[in-house]
Amino acid sequence: MEITKQTTMGEMIEYDRGIAVILMEAGMHCVGCPASIGETLEEACQVHGLDADTVLKNIQDYLAEK
Repeated sequence: MEITKQTTMGEMIEYDRGIAVILMEAGMHCVGCPASIGETLEEACQVHGLDADTVLKNIQDYLAEK
């Protein structure tokens, strides 16, 4: 699966639960919140004041190392 800024939070977590750790380390502690499941990575980053490109790179780096 290719993770992009348009991938929803739910899709990412379903694909690999380890991504939740990356998101929480970035400051998204609402990963398990039902409201966040349908948000895209980009939308979630905007809500939390995070740079979506940086968070996406961290996720991609994590997946590449597996």
